[in-house]
Amino acid sequence: MGQLKANDVSVQHESKVGKGDTVVINTCGFIDRAKQESIDTILEWSQAKEKGKIAKLVVMGCLSERYKEDLQKEMPHVDAFFGTRELPAVLKSLGADYKHELVGERLLSTPIHYAYFKIAEGCNRPCSFCAIPIMRGKHVSTPIEELVANAKYLAQNGTKELILIAQELTYYGIDIYGKRRLDDLLRALSDVDGIEWIRLQYAYPTQFPLEIIDVMKERANICNYLDMPLQHISDNVLKSMRRGITARKTYELIDQIRERMPEICLRTTMLVGYPGETEGDFEELVAFVEKTRFDRLGVFQYSHEENTHAGSLIDDVPAEVKEERAERLMDVQREISMQKNLEKIGKTYKVLIDRVEGDNWIGRTEFDSPEVDNEVLISASNDNYLRIGDFYNVKINDAMEYDLFGEVV
Repeated sequence: MGQLKANDVSVQHESKVGKGDTVVINTCGFIDRAKQESIDTILEWSQAKEKGKIAKLVVMGCLSERYKEDLQKEMPHVDAFFGTRELPAVLKSLGADYKHELVGERLLSTPIHYAYFKIAEGCNRPCSFCAIPIMRGKHVSTPIEELVANAKYLAQNGTKELILIAQELTYYGIDIYGKRRLDDLLRALSDVDGIEWIRLQYAYPTQFPLEIIDVMKERANICNYLDMPLQHISDNVLKSMRRGITARKTYELIDQIRERMPEICLRTTMLVGYPGETEGDFEELVAFVEKTRFDRLGVFQYSHEENTHAGSLIDDVPAEVKEERAERLMDVQREISMQKNLEKIGKTYKVLIDRVEGDNWIGRTEFDSPEVDNEVLISASNDNYLRIGDFYNVKINDAMEYDLFGEVV
């Protein structure tokens, strides 16, 4: 979007469109539900083009990278398909040139006060269930200097929170510096004027660089928050998943992180219904979640992915069993989340206001990422005007499983 704007092309994110407009769809090809959402969106706009409601339809991204030939055959109303590493070609098809001189000039699809901030692309991990390396290729880190320049550009335009993302954060730097340098990157980004929160999303547990926890402790604007998808705890399942870690090492890692940073908020993701997952394996996973008491937890149901190692295994866990296990694990987590939220009543937190919705201002603490974690609801009465994108001290006076209720103090 930033490149198009630099070419004097009018562009908006998910705007209303008219007959002369071009629609560009960025797709996901990671799991079944995401693929289906991408396909449904393409079909919706294909019908719009067929009816003459738009002039041109372009599809790009992971689904297009992985299934380009199939999509071309099935969706003739799409003018062009592009993969994940064809940005110059996408721009050319839209009558624009790729401008190498642009540094951080991007348009945000989020509110201006926070931005997802990609520090690397691709993944070198061999996880058996994951097709990301097929679609995104090998891990490629973006140099620290370039990321700092991007962060400065965002900060100058009003961004206060950077949510660091990559297919694998903790591998950062190995390919270009010969060693892990996520800690150095965090320090450099922390020094950018105007950035008040930095959040880490998707840190791989194997060979986890504990020095990043030390940086969290020394820098006030790095959130005490870590998203570290663990997927499972059974050694049998972890081995088949090719995760490179054992149950014992997982427990030890969590203990080490919490010893260094007792107040840290840990988010994780689990995968249930993996081929060969027995009831015993699942019971071990439930016991692990009950014992470890993660602050945040999400659950995916396994889906077969072509050309992955797990795709060659027998998908032997019935769909209804996968669903039952996912629901049971989330029931356990709901109770944990409720208990942890009740403990927050009476305490005061720094809250970033994201939006106003109905009768409430909606915000987040440093322990909450947008869209997936807790939200803080503050009554939007006539005498209580708050600014979206500003921080306030909020005292929590009530709690539910995934929501907190408070008042500005």
